[in-house]
Amino acid sequence: MPTAPDRQPGAAAAPGRLGIDIGGTKVALRAETGDGRIEESSFTWGPHQDADRDLADLAAHLKEFPGAADVRAVGVAVPATVGPDERITAWPSRPAWSGLALGPALRALFPGAAVAWADDGDLGALAEADAADCPHLLYVGVGTGVGGGLVLNGSLCPGPDRGSFEIGHLVIDQDGPECVCGRRGCLQATASGPATLAHAAALRGAPVTFDELRAGLRDRLPWAVAALDRTARALATAITGVGELVHPERAVLGGGFTAGIPDLLPRVTTHLTTHHRPGHPTPPLSPARLSGLSSLRGALLLARRL
Repeated sequence: MPTAPDRQPGAAAAPGRLGIDIGGTKVALRAETGDGRIEESSFTWGPHQDADRDLADLAAHLKEFPGAADVRAVGVAVPATVGPDERITAWPSRPAWSGLALGPALRALFPGAAVAWADDGDLGALAEADAADCPHLLYVGVGTGVGGGLVLNGSLCPGPDRGSFEIGHLVIDQDGPECVCGRRGCLQATASGPATLAHAAALRGAPVTFDELRAGLRDRLPWAVAALDRTARALATAITGVGELVHPERAVLGGGFTAGIPDLLPRVTTHLTTHHRPGHPTPPLSPARLSGLSSLRGALLLARRL
């Protein structure tokens, strides 16, 4: 339900900015009024799989949310793949959105306001860079997939008008596991949460749940340690490769899987040290600061730039 600060009777809100994080199951909103106040709200999608009904639900929630009453700029984080024609080409969590013209749909919700959108991983990077006060930052998020973003000189790279930063589809092993995209060896095919659990199961000879992996790591069971080590090596390889190309000042590691596996970040750091070459150290790695809030915060930052 919407939450908002008290206002004096009859007081009008100055035009503000709105950030929206559209997820597969939940939508979160964060508004900044013209006088700097923050208002937040969220709702869960209904059980249906229908893009028009989803958009109608979003429109209804916007009418109830005080922070959306008078905005002049809107930034939106989306997990879907959006083509240059502004149409969604893939969104596994809500496949009914495939083919939707995202740009016109969003602009119709906010007539008169400037509207922009970007990949949720990209906007997560923008927020993490802002939180760290770091103009050159690589963000990697490990969860059901592997996403992330790159900020150079304080701006997203390559930028919303040129597509998203798809580190999860960086090929790190041509003979690696098959990815859902159809290629072999993508980072997320090796280093995502499900990929790690699948490898752990293969080593154990039995299915492995997330909690069982955590317990196995706690007890230093060989199958658990080896599975996580492969994931850590893959992430270190990808971070090193990006570092050689664009030289970020810092890399941060986040995502739900990372948050639940405390051993992951130090293991990635250990593997990064083996990739140093004279005069070219790998970027220092630190934990993400904003956890699950990064994409929403990044969406509001995007709105501020419009």
